Amino acid sequence: MRGLAVTSLALSHFRSHRAARMAFDGRPVAFVGANGAGKTNVLEAISLLSPGRGLRRAAADEIARRPEALGWKVAAAVRGLHSDHEVETWAEGGGARQVRIDGKAATQVMLGRLLRIVWLVPAMDRLWTEAAEGRRRFLDRVAMSFAPDHAEAVLDYEKAMRERNRLLKEQVADAHWHAALEGRMAEAARVIRAHREAAVARLMAAQGAAETAFPRAVLSVASEDPEDLAAAWAEGRRRDMAAGRTLLGPHRADLTAIYAAKGVPAAQCSTGEQKALLISLVLANGRALAEDLGAAPILLLDEVAAHLDEGRRAALFDEICALGAQAYMTGTGPELFTALGGRAQRIEVTEAEGLSQTREMSP
Repeated sequence: MRGLAVTSLALSHFRSHRAARMAFDGRPVAFVGANGAGKTNVLEAISLLSPGRGLRRAAADEIARRPEALGWKVAAAVRGLHSDHEVETWAEGGGARQVRIDGKAATQVMLGRLLRIVWLVPAMDRLWTEAAEGRRRFLDRVAMSFAPDHAEAVLDYEKAMRERNRLLKEQVADAHWHAALEGRMAEAARVIRAHREAAVARLMAAQGAAETAFPRAVLSVASEDPEDLAAAWAEGRRRDMAAGRTLLGPHRADLTAIYAAKGVPAAQCSTGEQKALLISLVLANGRALAEDLGAAPILLLDEVAAHLDEGRRAALFDEICALGAQAYMTGTGPELFTALGGRAQRIEVTEAEGLSQTREMSP
């Protein structure tokens, strides 16, 4: 099996890293260092080798190292689905993010066809208790990992909806204009709905087929959308105009989860149980992708080990290694990764005089 991997990474003026170069051998990687040293910044850089705004959802101009604010760049050699590639992504001062693959200008969507990257970060610990927007975003990232063109459907839908919402706010009642936008939205919504349902089905199957130390979640997509959205939007224009926005559509859907063994909604579970459910879903995503693609995705697991007991930490590491995934993990101390033994690289990240520095550690 050809494992997806980043084999080298170079950062320039990226967050706390003025300049950094790292080489990876395909094994899991544990970044160790004090809080604030710059460990998560490395994971964020790797996340930008996929479409979107990365694991922090930062705008391009928020990433550049301060106070210089010269712009930033991430360059990587990657082992992709079918061949090796050189990938660069960057933004110049105040400019939009750009991408180059093998020396040629490329789109972000094209990144999703080279690599599949799945992540779990501490901010996601609130996934089951926060507003539905965060769960939709999580579901869409999963859907995009299976179908990279899901990102295009979401962008098409959101662009058309913004135009429709502008008409609604300005009280523009031109039926032909509305119908054209609603037709575009309906076509994109059909794709979004299909991708989301397929993603949930893949996660459920991957959870059910595995023996794991992490609990199974029963997932579903909650939506009030009728089958014919275009007709519903046309009929509801007056109501939407009064509200100043579109009240139906995939932008209102929600992902629901139930802790299968207890029959309890995820939102009512303990903090530890909620975290375990998230880890279970990320591992299921990885197993399903490995089955579909013949290669496990790259996993970014920020501070994942700190809140697990020793037994579950060891189980997580065993599952990552059994999957054959190049997982990038962060933790404050090397003791968190003892159970990995020689199965992982260890890199220490330190901060001195406002600069992050890295060095490889012995097992």
